[in-house]
Amino acid sequence: MKITDFFYKNIFLMNTNNGERMKNYSIWKDNVDKKDFPKLDSDKKVDVLIIGGGITGISCLYHLKDLKLNVMLVEQGKIGMSTTANSTGKLSFMQNDLINKIRVSSSFEDTSMYLKSQIDAIDHIKEIIKKEKIDCDLESVPSKIYTNNEKEVDEMKDLLQFLKKNNVDVTHSSSSLVEYKYMIEAKETYLFHPIKFVYGLTKKLSNIYENTSIQKIKKGKDGYICYTENYKIRTKWVIIASHYPYFNLPFLFPIKASLEKSYLSASKYKGDDISLISYSNPFVSIRTYRDYLVYLSNSHSIDTDTCDKINFNELLKKVNDLKLQPEYIWSNIDIMTNDGLPYIGEIQDKMLIATGYNTWGLATSVLSGAILRDIILNKKNKYLELFDSKRNNLEQIIGGIGDAFKSIRGYVNGFKKNINNKYSKICPHMSCKLLFNEVEETFDCPCHGSRFDINGKVISSPANKDINLR
Repeated sequence: MKITDFFYKNIFLMNTNNGERMKNYSIWKDNVDKKDFPKLDSDKKVDVLIIGGGITGISCLYHLKDLKLNVMLVEQGKIGMSTTANSTGKLSFMQNDLINKIRVSSSFEDTSMYLKSQIDAIDHIKEIIKKEKIDCDLESVPSKIYTNNEKEVDEMKDLLQFLKKNNVDVTHSSSSLVEYKYMIEAKETYLFHPIKFVYGLTKKLSNIYENTSIQKIKKGKDGYICYTENYKIRTKWVIIASHYPYFNLPFLFPIKASLEKSYLSASKYKGDDISLISYSNPFVSIRTYRDYLVYLSNSHSIDTDTCDKINFNELLKKVNDLKLQPEYIWSNIDIMTNDGLPYIGEIQDKMLIATGYNTWGLATSVLSGAILRDIILNKKNKYLELFDSKRNNLEQIIGGIGDAFKSIRGYVNGFKKNINNKYSKICPHMSCKLLFNEVEETFDCPCHGSRFDINGKVISSPANKDINLR
């Protein structure tokens, strides 16, 4: 049966060619030796508390592990099972049109510094994998960027010249998987299994707690008091490594970033290894993993009045055009900053943050662990000024005002969609109406990206409390 025959139906019930039900979760969550960590069961006093157990938080814990500090990490769900597990698993400095976007609001030197940070981050991950002997399917595959839009060819030629000026060995390229008018590629980029990497790191770490949500943070005399539902954690330093920083009052994060949702699939595939991405929206990102092809498309701002089921069906039609049958389908939400640069650094005294990776967070997450470690040790870091979390400029303010109105529109859209929907629930973060995602069977917030599973348990911030489905 053709995928198009399932349009507007519950596609998560669709069978694959071998008769098995399509899995409505990421391929990275399957067949992985996942370790269980305890839930916090008493008050604690530490030097550093890391909030968030994705690749950012685990990388921070890794970089602090050999210091004479008592460091602890708490994760409201399962380690690595949110944004990290929903990514494409690419390690690349060939980042669609992001470099050109950064050049608009940044100098040549700062944009070159960003490019260097991504190259350094990839090298850093390679060193860690080798040192710790982590089996995470790391593979060297050239990254390709393409456009099928004649108007973008000059922009891509300009990007090629910028890369060459920064000593990147970039050449023209080709592919039979997509139609294109112009395509370039660069080597020294990689693909890996992000969850195998995270759990490989955890084997070297301790003091990790799962299913432990921080409900509020108060400034104390000698640091901070962080409250879970039943216990208190006293700490000198706080690192907010959650995907969307929900303790953002001093940071005003909604003014500085927006959220983008993408849809992914993994299908059995026979062909050469590839890492490919379109230059601009509508984005298509393709990579291979063993005998699978991972395909991303239909990226959109979460504030738009868009139906998940329609986007999943459009994704499946594109994959079907390649004569492939997905075994896995899932979605992901990325934080997009107004100037294209992440926020890594201090937001107030001894409260640190790392977020806003603009869809390219895997390598930058590991780099952020080293940057935040240097802040705690009062050491200089060459990337700290570039990623300064306190930076503010006119373009960011203007963009932030627009995004604030988008959030309001997202709230209204959520209300309209759910006013007569039995699944309608209120997000505990900022009281937006939740939408029910029929494909992944989750309750999703159209304002700030919080997600809850079918039982109402929070699985993605900024919400830090479950919802009651009774």
